[in-house]
Amino acid sequence: MVKKISELRADFPILDQTVNGEPLVYLDNAASSQKPKQVIQKLVDYYEHDNANVHRGVHTLSQRATQAYEATRDKVKRLINAPSEREVVYTKGTTEAINWIARGYAQKILKPGDEIVLSYAEHHSNIVPWQQVCEQTGAKLVYLDLNKRGQVELADAKQKIGQKTKLVSLAQVSNVLGALNPIKEIAELAHANQAIMVVDGAQSVPHMPVDVQALDIDFLAFSGHKMLGPTGTGILWGKRELLELMSPLDFGGEMIDFVELDHSTFKEVPWKFEGGTQNIAGVIGLGEAIDYLLSIGLDQIQAHEQALMADVLPKLQQIEGFELYGSPDPKDHLGIISFNLAGLHPHDTATVLDMEGVAVRAGHHCAQPMMRKLGVPATARASFYLYNTQEDADKLVDALQKTREFFK
Repeated sequence: MVKKISELRADFPILDQTVNGEPLVYLDNAASSQKPKQVIQKLVDYYEHDNANVHRGVHTLSQRATQAYEATRDKVKRLINAPSEREVVYTKGTTEAINWIARGYAQKILKPGDEIVLSYAEHHSNIVPWQQVCEQTGAKLVYLDLNKRGQVELADAKQKIGQKTKLVSLAQVSNVLGALNPIKEIAELAHANQAIMVVDGAQSVPHMPVDVQALDIDFLAFSGHKMLGPTGTGILWGKRELLELMSPLDFGGEMIDFVELDHSTFKEVPWKFEGGTQNIAGVIGLGEAIDYLLSIGLDQIQAHEQALMADVLPKLQQIEGFELYGSPDPKDHLGIISFNLAGLHPHDTATVLDMEGVAVRAGHHCAQPMMRKLGVPATARASFYLYNTQEDADKLVDALQKTREFFK
């Protein structure tokens, strides 16, 4: 894997630059990943050779664009082992996908007294839509606690997921701690109580094998821009029978079958959800990103990131004043490390790291309930991906040591 990583790093032109006079070390992958030249070129090729609207066009450019656009569904199917490409819906990203589930499905079935189960570790995109649905339906939110490893506590889940539960929605991997949740076991609990299991895969699908059939979940949402793809792209996968029950939220062109003066009928799943001209180039680029990931292997990517964690986390914990959030075990951090340096605001830490060429994120990471659980207003976060190297990890350690000395 090390040899492969050294070879593929050259595919990412943005990494070959200096920032503040230092070689760039990009460790903000949980926010957004960089794009390989293959994906960039795919976007250029589309606009230079195939730029046309998809579906219904009989001319050659439209036919080529439609073929490439629809081909991405089959690639997503293979990526997550979905039963059918017809269950793959294109979205702008995880946020839009969860909103569609909340408003197009949950809002139709919930009634006063019903419960939606989340956890304290959720991204705002997996909290705010459900808050809105509860305001509309009279349902209420129930939050699961976390164990010392940063995972959803199964014992707590067994107590709180019950007959009133209609839907459980959890991130497979925390965007703050990098902890992997026991999704399969929680899905079993949900289904035992006739509830639906929704999974936020924004931090898992790019980094590890995800099999929707093995997990037996009902919905999965993830973003293209976190997995080498273009911004403004994402996927909503759902079991066919549930997608059939969902209502579309965007009405107009592309998603209709017939329009009469006083009523309309809609296309079949998945096209009934994709009103208007979609991000055609982005979807095609996402397909290329999936090809790139599959050519390496998600199991290999996960192993590479785990090896980096195993090396870098013990070194970081030796730095004076280093405060780690979550488990001290590297195995519990899937490429994500949230931390602070004692006495320093994380923005100051991130600013000094940037002067060393190291890009990390600082803030509440769109997870303010999680920050309150941790007892801090914000953290610094270093997040790794397939193109990060041992040298990148060592530079983070060195830059943090320099930061500590600078403020001393």
